[in-house]
Amino acid sequence: MRNIYGITFEELEKYFLDKNDKKFKAVQVFDWVYKKRINSFDEMRNISKDTINDMMNNFYFQKLEIIRKQEDIDVAKYLFKLSDNELVEAVVMYHDYGTSICISTQVGCNIGCKFCESGRLKKVRNLEVYEMVSQILMVEEDIDKRLSHIVLMGIGEPFDNYDNVIKFIDIVNSGKGIDIGSRHITVSTCGIVPKIIEFSNYDKQVNLAISLHAPTNEIRDKIMNINKVYKIEDIIESIKYYISKTNRRVTFEYIMLDGINDSSECAVSLSKLLKGINCYVNIIPYNETSHIEYKKSNKEKLMNFYDILKKNNIGVTIRREFGSKVNAACGQLRSHYEEE
Repeated sequence: MRNIYGITFEELEKYFLDKNDKKFKAVQVFDWVYKKRINSFDEMRNISKDTINDMMNNFYFQKLEIIRKQEDIDVAKYLFKLSDNELVEAVVMYHDYGTSICISTQVGCNIGCKFCESGRLKKVRNLEVYEMVSQILMVEEDIDKRLSHIVLMGIGEPFDNYDNVIKFIDIVNSGKGIDIGSRHITVSTCGIVPKIIEFSNYDKQVNLAISLHAPTNEIRDKIMNINKVYKIEDIIESIKYYISKTNRRVTFEYIMLDGINDSSECAVSLSKLLKGINCYVNIIPYNETSHIEYKKSNKEKLMNFYDILKKNNIGVTIRREFGSKVNAACGQLRSHYEEE
């Protein structure tokens, strides 16, 4: 038995063709599941009872359970319980250009970034495709509104769950499915080089973001364990290959940590590192958590860093800070829930 939310449109077409049936039934099923948002096969009115009975023997409907929601101005954070009682999070952000969601791709994370709350729980397992799709469906149902943008930057490393992430993108991007444009989908990775190379050959114009957070190996080694496997120069080479294959601009995420990576020297080094690359830097004010000793850089340091990148002709933005009433750091809501 397979969860209906974990099936791509192409897989469903093949399912019907293998039964010597008409592949057009896949269009009908996807329409009921993703356009009309039904919750059982019995609600499908234009499909024969024989087909429905057959599908009920091969597929099932099941979504996640929302067990907590926190809200503040222009932001809502969701805590989901999975069927095995594990917990993951998603964050919805309301912008003037639309409504975005940041979803999780794993239960826990093995990357072990020192500043990351979600990294305190080691990886338990990958999320299944339907568990990622369900985060979208549950939130859209809760807010009674279509999401316009998806970011895979919640709990987990997306490229450590590569095959499921690609299938998830295929489902949410499909015009027959949830129908979110590929250019409105962003995958963030800490820099798993072989998967960046593989992603270069993916046939959809999905955005790529690199969680860099340091301009030198010396600094990155101290805050990101992954740098001991894939050095910065390896990541940069893979990004140059990605750009040569896709002609797409890459985002470098840079969390500002007080006294760690926020100096003028760091900004100059980062400018030299990224010179000539089709990219921009997204400076991220750090969300402090009681479990981790790192602190947020002050506004003066942040603006100085921004100005140095600008003067060196590096595209740069500063991520907007959302409400402080939610447990903003990735993994923080789950951590607080488990401590209660």
